[in-house]
Order: sequence, then structure tokens, then C-alpha cells
Amino acid sequence: MPERRRLGNFVRERHPAQLIAIAFAAAIVVGAVLLMLPFATRGPGGASVLTAFFTSTSAICVTGLIVADTPTYWSGFGQAVILGLIQIGGLGIMTLASLLALLVARRLGLRRRLIAQAETAAPELSDVRRLVLAVVLLSLFFEALAAVVLTARLAVSYDYGFGAALWRGVFHAVSAFNNAGFALWSDSLVGFVTDGWISVTVALAIIAGGLGFPVWLELRSRALAPRSWTLHTKLTVAATFLLVLGTVAVLGFEWSNAGTIGELDTGGKLLASFFQGVSPRTAGFNTFDYAESEPETLFVTDMLMFVGAGSASTGGGIKVTTFALLLLMVWAEIRGEPNVNAFGRRIPEHAQRQALVVSLIAINAVVLCTLALMASGPFSLQQALFEALSAFGTVGLSTGITAQLDDFGQSILIALMFLGRTGPYTLAVALALRERERLYRFPEERPIIG
Repeated sequence: MPERRRLGNFVRERHPAQLIAIAFAAAIVVGAVLLMLPFATRGPGGASVLTAFFTSTSAICVTGLIVADTPTYWSGFGQAVILGLIQIGGLGIMTLASLLALLVARRLGLRRRLIAQAETAAPELSDVRRLVLAVVLLSLFFEALAAVVLTARLAVSYDYGFGAALWRGVFHAVSAFNNAGFALWSDSLVGFVTDGWISVTVALAIIAGGLGFPVWLELRSRALAPRSWTLHTKLTVAATFLLVLGTVAVLGFEWSNAGTIGELDTGGKLLASFFQGVSPRTAGFNTFDYAESEPETLFVTDMLMFVGAGSASTGGGIKVTTFALLLLMVWAEIRGEPNVNAFGRRIPEHAQRQALVVSLIAINAVVLCTLALMASGPFSLQQALFEALSAFGTVGLSTGITAQLDDFGQSILIALMFLGRTGPYTLAVALALRERERLYRFPEERPIIG
């Protein structure tokens, strides 16, 4: 009884953002312990502590970076653990906890609502009950839809029995919707580069998971009335131009590259470019070898990975709304506007400050970890930066150096994946909840800028 009381006091004294980080860390530890079991791997001896922790972190943080080949190193049990961790990480520890409380107690207390609001970005506390249920239902709907298509395609057109096709269909549907990037083929989806049933289904699942649950809830009720959408939904949908940018960039830079899409026909090039324009936002699947891609393509991918997906989505990065807000701030400053406006709405100053803080912290974290990776091995700036951005953006793409990292390098990526998954939105929530009114202001003085 005293232990339960101490645990309750600990939970009550924690900030909701802190509880999210603690819950993710606890899930990583549990996942690592399960992956260290002897029967979690195909070979004798089981996984090492670092390999288990790296894989567990990558799965919980829905990243997809691996130091051990998923289909050949992990057993069926190990793969099932990875799939479970991906699902937990995608839905969110606190969302699942709130759902359990809702099912058992039929109601949510104020603190649980605060925690769920921090995880799902619900606009009001009264919306959390509805949003938590919708999160799970929407996830299962999109995952089931993708699983049906993938299972049918693998069973009909490839040499897989129904059981094997079903397992691969479910695994990749869950991995795609949660923007995880884990695959049960050693070369990811390279073997399906010209198969539209596979690649388009996976790409659409990635987009669905990357929009964010609040956006889907609004689209579900007001899809045909865009004028009534909230500013968040309008900014998120408008930012889909990044998909077009990524597709056009890959198509242009890789058109004649025999190592990637150069040997494909025009339809194959368009399909592969579309997929790789979608995946780098936060997923990590690939239909061609990034180690063979052009430097320009890697640089564009770097930018897409840093921006990431929508807020309160299964993806990572600084989020497209943050990026859109930064662009709006620059545009307002260039025009000499006193306020930052978008779609007939004025964006408050505290939201602008939060966007700047999140972005600057993210930039510094990526820069420092890139430097650490370069110091840990014979990696170029391009390789190290790509790996660091992939970890922070919870993407999972790699130029092939992940397995070559030493213990220090792997530890750096573990920390960066954890920061990328929990850092941006928990920081934003922490900043929002710390807002306070001052009863006085200091005299104003303007420093020289530029």
C-alpha cells in the first residue's frame, strides 16, 4: 500500500510532458528486455544489450534504423515484439493509458485528460475522450485497409502462402501507418519498386499516419467545408506541397542514375520518385538504395526529414505546422506586417516563440550529434548528417552506415531517436503550460540585428 501511494504521488507531481518521456523510456526498457530473450533471435545466444536497446528505441520511436537485419536476425517472436512496440509508439503510451482508463472507469480524470491532451494535441480538455477513442479507431481502420491490400497482392502475385502473406501484410501496414519503416525484407521495398499495389498502398498509409489525428477528425466531419477548418488543419494540408517537392526533386536528380531509377521506364521512375518523395518525411521505407543516390537527392531528403510530418501524428521532425509558421513569420517580417496572419487568422506571439525554440533546439541537437558521429568513425559530413537527421526525424533511412557504428555512435542515435520522438511536442507542451502573465514590463530597447 505505501508503495502504491508513493507511486501515485510521483505521478501526480510530474508534469504531463515529463510523464510522456518517462512512459516512452519505460516502454523502451521493457521492449529491450523482451528482445534480449534467447528465443527472440534466430541464432544462439540472444541479442546484446546495445542491439536490443537500439532496436527497441527505434521501434518505440517509430524510426526504423536498424543494427541487425530484421527478417534474418530476429525470430518470429522478436518480430512480433518489434511490431507491438511500433504500434505502442505510434499510438502513444499516454493515449493507450487513457484508453484503458476510459474503458475501465468510463471516464477520465483531469490529470489523465491533461496527459492525453499533451500526447494527442487535443484543442480542449472536453475533446480528449472523443479524440482518444478516435485515435485507436482511425489507426485500426487505416492499418486494416492497408493490410488487406498488401496481403491480397502478396498472396496473388508473389510466391507467398496465405499465412505468410497475411503476416507480411499486417506487419508492413502497421509499420507504414505508424511511419516506422521496419520491413521484413532485407532490402526494404526495393523488390517492389515498380509494383504500384505495394508501393502506393504503403505511401498512402504513410501519408495517412503523417497527417495527424486532429486533422483526420476534422476532415471526417467537415471534409467538404474547407472554409470551416481550423488553422492547424489548413496549414497541415497546405504543407503537403512538400510531397510534390520531394517527388520532383528525386525525379529530376535521379533520372539518369543507373544505381537508383535510371534503368526504369518512365512509369517506374514516376512511381519510385513519388514513393521516395513521401517516405523521407518520416517513414524510412525505400524502393532504391540511398547509398547509390546523388548528393542533391540526399540533401533534399535531409530537409524533408528535418521538417517531418504533421503535429500529433505518428511521424517525427519539427512538424510541418512549425515549418509553415516559420515561413509565415519570415513573410510577415519581409512585408513589414506587425502581425503574423494566415487564412484570415492572427497567430499569437507565444506560438511563434514556441516554433522558434523547438526549431533551434532541434538544429543544435542535430548539429552536435552529427559532429559526434563524425568523430566516432570514418564517416563523411554527408553520411553523418543524413544519419542524424534520420534519427531525429524518426525516419529510418540510411546510407548504409548504421550497422557500422561503434557503441558510442549507436548510443548517440538512441538518444537522438528518443529526443526526436518525445522532444518537440513535449517541449511545446511544457512551454505552453508554463505561460504566465507578468504584472510589469521592462523598458524597451532594440538591439542591432544583422
